[in-house]
Amino acid sequence: MSAYPQSTGLLIANEWIVPARDGIEVLDPSTGAPIGAVANASDDDLDRAAAAAQDGFAKWRKMSAPDRAAVMQRAAGLLRERADAIARLLTMEQGKPLAEARMEVMASADIVDWFAGEGMRVHGRTVPGRNPMVQQLVLKEPAGPVAAFTPWNYPVVLLAKKIAPALASGCSFLAKPSEETPASPAALLAAFVDAGVPAGTVGLVYGDPARISARLIAHPAIRKVSFTGSTAVGRQLAALAGQHLKRVTMELGGHAPVIVAEDADIDLAARMSGGAKFTNAGQICFAPTRFLVHASLYRPFVERLTRHAEGLKLGSGLAPDTTMGPLASRRRIDATDRFVADARSRGARLETGGEAVGGQGFFYRPTVLADVPVEADVFNQEPFGPIAAVRPFDTLDDAIGEANRLAYGLAGYAFTRSFRTVQQLSSELQLGLLWINQPPILSAGMPSGGVKDSGYGSEGGWEAMEAHLATKSVSTLGV
Repeated sequence: MSAYPQSTGLLIANEWIVPARDGIEVLDPSTGAPIGAVANASDDDLDRAAAAAQDGFAKWRKMSAPDRAAVMQRAAGLLRERADAIARLLTMEQGKPLAEARMEVMASADIVDWFAGEGMRVHGRTVPGRNPMVQQLVLKEPAGPVAAFTPWNYPVVLLAKKIAPALASGCSFLAKPSEETPASPAALLAAFVDAGVPAGTVGLVYGDPARISARLIAHPAIRKVSFTGSTAVGRQLAALAGQHLKRVTMELGGHAPVIVAEDADIDLAARMSGGAKFTNAGQICFAPTRFLVHASLYRPFVERLTRHAEGLKLGSGLAPDTTMGPLASRRRIDATDRFVADARSRGARLETGGEAVGGQGFFYRPTVLADVPVEADVFNQEPFGPIAAVRPFDTLDDAIGEANRLAYGLAGYAFTRSFRTVQQLSSELQLGLLWINQPPILSAGMPSGGVKDSGYGSEGGWEAMEAHLATKSVSTLGV
């Protein structure tokens, strides 16, 4: 698995298939050169994959919860054994530093392990009735085959967050990851096949995203849809799922505010928020984006954040000294350039970065913009790149108002020494995730999802299990 595969195929009924169709080219972001290809599924392939998921569901749901948990735990063990090889594939196709890629694979194994255990705690309840001869039961049953759509920025862990609660609930799982990063998701699915899931329990397809989503969401075998990606695409898929009465989990775009309160530890705030901002070159849905800093700390914070950005080492993710890799594609460079140019045209001051690095690959310097007006695009649209946009505030109410101004409500950050401020922020910020005095740490046992235009549903904690379970009421009169 150390070399990048010449072609990544489809997984249907536990068989790897490379269709007799033109494959889709995969590029190395550090060079911009092709490194392989991925299969392009036909409609017949999609129909066979959906039918296999239906067959796999019939087998998987009949296994006992402990037996399902044992298979999942074996898969988690295989992910850990293969972490170095899978991480290398991830870095080659996505660009992030190898250390970040390995952490992603290991986190995925932990998620699978946690949900394996949680699957053994699915239970209903007995409801007392007026008639003592009547037994009233509430049963929890797996909803059915799941179709999941995941993006390129975290191709392994975002898929793990979907497959783990689905399998733990007794559902089968059909994945459609990004064609830009196909090999590392395939390695994740291979761990489940090698761990012994029945044929069809997990599946993998690639191809034209719009055609695949339209066909799979409408397919009668699919009963649950899960999507991580942009708000715009999420709206389309949610509407399509609604037409076919499919249950949906949506993890959509974000525009995370960072509030540095008057009493914050400024060194901690700059180090933690700067590290979170430039991880994966800022290509994270919950990346810090709008830095709101109390006026009394503003200039020292900007200086510290700028030093942090300038201390990062750009390079290939495979190089041991790289601390920030390339962007995923040429379009991300163009988008980042537009955000910087727009902000500067509106009066923002460029502290560092603000340009692509010449030569091969899709590299962009870590960028800090100060005095950014709220009208700037970077303060209103998700940049999804290595841009930290900073502006001062005078009162905490002003910062909370700005944080809540946008329709996004995925994640946010705050730095303060005051318990009163913690309480106010926890109560008033309109977010699904809030980290205070720390970097973004996702725990499998904690709910993970957004509010407002950032989606609905959860991919962590018991809430993720509930989304895959149907409720059945059974009332029996003794005779």
